[in-house]
This record gives sequence, C-alpha cells and structure tokens, in this order.
Amino acid sequence: MSGSRAALPAASLARVVVFTAFLAVLGLFPGIGGVAGVPVVVQNGGPILVGAILGWRLGTASVALLLALTALGLPLLSGGRGGLAPFVGPSAGFLVGWLLSALVTGLIVQRARKRTLAVLLVACLAGLLADYLIGIPVIGLFVGDLGAGLVQSLVFVPGDLIKVAVAAVVAGLVHRALPDLLPPPSSAESRVR
Repeated sequence: MSGSRAALPAASLARVVVFTAFLAVLGLFPGIGGVAGVPVVVQNGGPILVGAILGWRLGTASVALLLALTALGLPLLSGGRGGLAPFVGPSAGFLVGWLLSALVTGLIVQRARKRTLAVLLVACLAGLLADYLIGIPVIGLFVGDLGAGLVQSLVFVPGDLIKVAVAAVVAGLVHRALPDLLPPPSSAESRVR
C-alpha cells in the first residue's frame, strides 16, 4: 500500500460494514404516510446514530456504502426500495443529506471534549438539520414551491425529534461503555485538517 493513501484498518472496515448492515436493517421497517412521495421512516435516524457512534469518517463511510449498494439495486431502503429511482425522486435530497448528517454529527461528537448527553443531543440535532438542509429544497423542487416544501416537511419533525433523542441516548450509552471508541478530540482534529 502506498504511503499517500490512508489505510483503513481491519477493525475500522469491520465497523463500517457492521453499521452499514445496521442501516440496512432499519430499512426493514416500512415507511408510512409522508409528503410528496417521501415516506416517514425509521431509517433516517440511522445516519445520525452512526455518525454519533463512529465519528465523521467511519460514519460517513457507512452511509456512503449503504447508498452505493442501494444505487446498485439492492433493496436496502425502507419499503424495499433500491436502484437509481430513489436518487432521482423526491426523497433524493434526504438520501444525499444522510451523508452530511453522519458527517456533521460525527464531527461534533469527535471534537467534543466530553461526550455528554447534552453534547450528543446537539450533535444529533445538527445532523438532522443538515439532512433537512438538502432534503427540504428537493421536496420544494418536486412540489414546485420551496415554501410549500418546507411546510409539508413539518410532518417529519415530531418523529425525527424522537429519533434524535433516541440516537443521543444510545450513543451516550455506547460511549460510556466504550470510552476509547473514538480518538480524543486533539487527535480527531488533526485528522480533519
């Protein structure tokens, strides 16, 4: 392996694969209702949780692997959706937003000196808002009006806030049980640069 390419140690690769499988399992829960063809699903809480547990690099890699496998045709999204169709429909923005969601959540968690419940809640909420930042404008494009897309997306907020709280609590329990799972903030910051 060349010195310019960063290696992904076996343990890190295993974490990425296991958490990708976890994200896929969340897709077994069917979506309900929703707006403009975007269902309310459990699965969108996964990227937030994965980022909060694995950090920005491995969390984003897990989400990217799930999305790549989905694009290749595996039915890994809620309702058994797969292929390219979800990436060109109204839910495309939220799917792409999952990458940003895991990245933002993971960055905040990794840079925190202490991974308290308050920090984890802020990180998970920021991850959710990052997903909305991309998802809501895409819904707006499909309904023909950004304001209408924003108003229609309010249906997602109550369930998503519950998922944020659950993700923060679960991540807190994981970090309490495995305090060395993520590197300390000083070494995490040096990797980002």
